Amino acid sequence: MWVIPTAGHRYSLHLPCAISAQATGRAAKSTRTVVIAGVPDGLLQDDVMADILTIHFQKSRNNGGDVEEVTYPTGNKGVAYVTFEDQEVVESVLKKDDHQLEDKRLSQPYPLRVTPYSEKVFSSVTSVLNMSVFKDQFVLEDLVEEMKKQSRDLSFGPLQSDGQIAVQGSFPAIKLLRDFLLLKAKSLSEKDNREESKSHQRLRRRLQEDRRTTERRNFVPDGDGGKQVVVLDTDIYHYMKHFFPWIFQENDVAISAVTDGDITTVCVENAGRADAGQVSSVKKKIEDQSIKLHSVLRKIRVSFKECPRDEKQRHKWVCERLKSSYPQVLVIPHDAHIEVIGFSSDIFEFTKEMSSKSLTR
Repeated sequence: MWVIPTAGHRYSLHLPCAISAQATGRAAKSTRTVVIAGVPDGLLQDDVMADILTIHFQKSRNNGGDVEEVTYPTGNKGVAYVTFEDQEVVESVLKKDDHQLEDKRLSQPYPLRVTPYSEKVFSSVTSVLNMSVFKDQFVLEDLVEEMKKQSRDLSFGPLQSDGQIAVQGSFPAIKLLRDFLLLKAKSLSEKDNREESKSHQRLRRRLQEDRRTTERRNFVPDGDGGKQVVVLDTDIYHYMKHFFPWIFQENDVAISAVTDGDITTVCVENAGRADAGQVSSVKKKIEDQSIKLHSVLRKIRVSFKECPRDEKQRHKWVCERLKSSYPQVLVIPHDAHIEVIGFSSDIFEFTKEMSSKSLTR
């Protein structure tokens, strides 16, 4: 029923002589937003600080304009997001070299670092849903409309003649849609427990098989403890493995992973005296952490494919030197590019400093 999701929108930087950024995917709000680092933390109430930031970025002397929204506090200490009414204001604000946050409620001016906002890297994955299994019970077009109302954060492609439909959105939203359809199938079978039709039996079998083979998230009995599986975005998995290794370490529980492109399947199973509850607890811990990171991490790809060999080596050398200055950033090197994963303000500062040092011989 489900085609394993593939990772969606990514943010790219290209490094020949100059650096440029190009985002794919949704553009509306993200292109009107900037990341503000250096916000004085703990001095005033959060709503007061948000008000001061609003005033600062509305002033013409700061190259500002009409502010639609200020998000503060955020998951990163001293960082705020400012969204403007017009995209042109973002370009203007970024051109100003020196932003000093000044207000009578502050004892002194505070320098701010303003950088572009990177769209959530993990915000979009794509799955192909086979709706033909429901054709004996529903008018498929009506069911699709119900799905759209149920999952307003997802984007749906056209319903194909063979019953397939492409669905795009976040991992959590797609999983919720999957659970909704499983409940839909279950409710159909419960209408007549005594005389279940063959079509209902086929539907239930198909859903259960897909659940095992593609999403692989159901419980599989295996001795006393059992085995459970979590499907993760590979970038999320790498970040968790690097910064939260203890999540994958538990007494009497074996945790293994298989990576296939943008998808990593993590298997949690009994390796000693663990019971089903302990296996489920470990699985839930991994899943909860992945969802939390899913909402805050960003990723930028720095490409130097067109660079000469010596320049590639210099970029990689600079990148290695910068790692210690950005302890919450994960850098994954490849032959023609590097991938930088972390909080928005961190990765923009990292790539900005990297470009500066790389272009300085």
